[in-house]
Amino acid sequence: MGMRFDSFFPMEVHGILSTVGLLDILDILLVAAILYKVYEMLQDTRAIALVKGFLVLMALAVFSNWANLHVISWLLQKTLTLLFVALPIVFQPELRRALERLGQGRFIGRSVLLDDEEAQSVVDELAKAVKSLAATKTGALLVIERDMGLNDISDTGVQIDGLVTADFLLNVFIPNTPLHDGAAVIRGKRLIAAGCLLPLTENRGLSTELGTRHRAAIGLSEQCDALVVVVSEETGTISVAEEGRITRHLNIDTLKAILRPAFVRPSENFKDFVANWRKKK
Repeated sequence: MGMRFDSFFPMEVHGILSTVGLLDILDILLVAAILYKVYEMLQDTRAIALVKGFLVLMALAVFSNWANLHVISWLLQKTLTLLFVALPIVFQPELRRALERLGQGRFIGRSVLLDDEEAQSVVDELAKAVKSLAATKTGALLVIERDMGLNDISDTGVQIDGLVTADFLLNVFIPNTPLHDGAAVIRGKRLIAAGCLLPLTENRGLSTELGTRHRAAIGLSEQCDALVVVVSEETGTISVAEEGRITRHLNIDTLKAILRPAFVRPSENFKDFVANWRKKK
């Protein structure tokens, strides 16, 4: 007689498994998907370090309770209670970003962007414009819209809706013109608005070398997933702000590498991988 499959499991486990239905499996998968999206949203941000620290405290609390370390267990439980109250304050930018994505119906996936050829064309035009602006030390702010819509930002400026070209962008940022001091908002291959106002960051730990343009770029990137390119009016330095952080002193090749993922469809990356793999064979 062969051994029964359920003999490998304790009776308690077998009893629990026998009560799991299709809806329970669906429920577990939905929770797993939500947790994964939360992790994806927090990774590579300052918040992920706080999450790891919180998980360490939870693990210590479980261990101290199991080991009957009453004093440590009591202290950790009180600390975790205070942290639960403080979480909405600590993670305010991330929570705001998640709610905006959910409200725009973009919590699950990315929006459809450009194909490979169109994306490369837009990136080349942007890089050409930024190179000219940096050479002449003409201050500029270029906001690249990604998953989160920026209609509230574009509404603060002049509506344009023109094809992105280097010459067009250079005309927008001509010094001493009405659109020069504001930000240009780019959606796909269209420049949708210029002269837009951006929120300033409240981060007091930034270098005093960063002027209003840089602080505005950081401020917007703290509130949404936009990529913001800054050209300094004083030094001609090229910078990019993303997720509340700013990377300065970029060259054109590095700028192109940063910009390209903001335009190209994710599927193109897979196609490129397959094409390259076939070439290697």
